Amino acid sequence: MSNKRWFLKGMRDGIPISTGYFAVSLTLGIAAGKAGISAWEATVMSFAMHASAGQFAAMELIAAGAGYLEMVLTEIVVNLRYVLMSCALSQKIRRDIPYAHRFFVAYDVTDEIFGISVSVEGKLNPFYTYGAMAVASPGWVGGTLLGALLGNIMPDRLLSAMNLALYGMFIAIVVPPARKNKILAGLVLVSLVAGGLFTWLPVLGSLSSGFRIMILTLVLAGGAAFLFPVEEEKEEETCET
Repeated sequence: MSNKRWFLKGMRDGIPISTGYFAVSLTLGIAAGKAGISAWEATVMSFAMHASAGQFAAMELIAAGAGYLEMVLTEIVVNLRYVLMSCALSQKIRRDIPYAHRFFVAYDVTDEIFGISVSVEGKLNPFYTYGAMAVASPGWVGGTLLGALLGNIMPDRLLSAMNLALYGMFIAIVVPPARKNKILAGLVLVSLVAGGLFTWLPVLGSLSSGFRIMILTLVLAGGAAFLFPVEEEKEEETCET
């Protein structure tokens, strides 16, 4: 399949992600206004980060008058999971793809875009991820801008309902491949239970969300890879340029 078709396929799959992003980033923009961040600054932050938890944490620190070092360390901890996602995608991309594509893909490695990219059958053509990014990123950035401009005009009930859109969208990404693979379905269930335990247990619950996700990912993904190894797929033909 040509790069153009991969790009269009990514755009199609990125539409529901963009919708969910727009809904959630509205609340992000409103939170930015409450933290004293201008609409322009909030928009630039969303364009550069694409990380809801990281951005909310940054806004709380800015509102509290935290120092630069504290902000940097907090963002590193909160966003650690993206390191693992990037490593997984780097192994998913075919070896004959120019190395520069890995840097461009890394620009927008979010939970949802990672989910659809890693679920592609066979090796990943980076143009698929580019297509998803081309649709999803404007939804995130545009929602932040609109939320910052609207301020507190929207009712709290509507904002709470819109926040659920992102979770519903993520479930829609995970469920289809889980229905096709019993091992993956079992791993999803184990992850849900383990995630709950890590949230409720006294010592583990005190860890940051970034560290909890890192630990769970390493343990569960590593265990699944050891118990149920998958033979590396043969390299496909070089993609069209």
